[in-house]
Amino acid sequence: MDSTTLYLDRPGGRIGYDLTGSGPLIVLIPGMGDLRQTYRHVIAALADAGYTVASADLRGHGDSDPTFADYGDEPTAEDTIALIEHLDAGPALLVGNSMGAGAAVIAAAMRPELVSGLALLGPFVRGEPSSAQRLSMRVLMAPAWAASVWKRYLPKLYAGARPADLDAYVAQVAAALRRPGYAKAFSLTTRTGHGLAEASTPSVAAPSVVLMGELDPDFPDPRLEAEWIAAHLGGEAVMIADAGHYPQSQQPGATLDVLLPFAARATADA
Repeated sequence: MDSTTLYLDRPGGRIGYDLTGSGPLIVLIPGMGDLRQTYRHVIAALADAGYTVASADLRGHGDSDPTFADYGDEPTAEDTIALIEHLDAGPALLVGNSMGAGAAVIAAAMRPELVSGLALLGPFVRGEPSSAQRLSMRVLMAPAWAASVWKRYLPKLYAGARPADLDAYVAQVAAALRRPGYAKAFSLTTRTGHGLAEASTPSVAAPSVVLMGELDPDFPDPRLEAEWIAAHLGGEAVMIADAGHYPQSQQPGATLDVLLPFAARATADA
């Protein structure tokens, strides 16, 4: 199916997104330092299954503008809500990866009538960085060298199977960060915490599923983290074998095996 890049006007800038297919709405939210193309291996299957699929870049990433004053979980949640309202096609199933998962939880708590379900992949849904961690991240991801550092570090998050196009994709991510203003926006995004997402979990009524790569290097115990999030959302935790932080591109088949039946149930109940 054809996909056309579109823009959503927001206070402070524009959000770039693609819209593919027709049917109940699914919104795909990438993580920090990533592009909406992180979902490139699952979008066609979702559209073919009878869904309208909207995949949006974060503020200051990809085709979104780097001119915003605020970045992180809550602004991403607000942009997601605005996109659903703009498309006038809700409620939507929100699929969030990494930081995008925390944003999805916040959006579901803020506007439950707009969210039919949550599918959280490699999710960050709790915790605030310590003062030492904040300082370390500011130095490590300073705009002057953020693109180079992230290009070297990003492949390490793909523990386990790697997509055949990973090298080209990482080069695309790094090139996007090297454009004027984008490294600064990325650096500001890295300062986000997930305390609001954690505090929002009791207010989420939508059904949820957590997909966690068994080898996800972002968590000391990926299974324990997945089960904690699932328990706090009243959902299910599913471990994806031979995958790290990006199951949607490392194991798209296994991801779709969970996502498609869940989407059918969530949208049927909406």
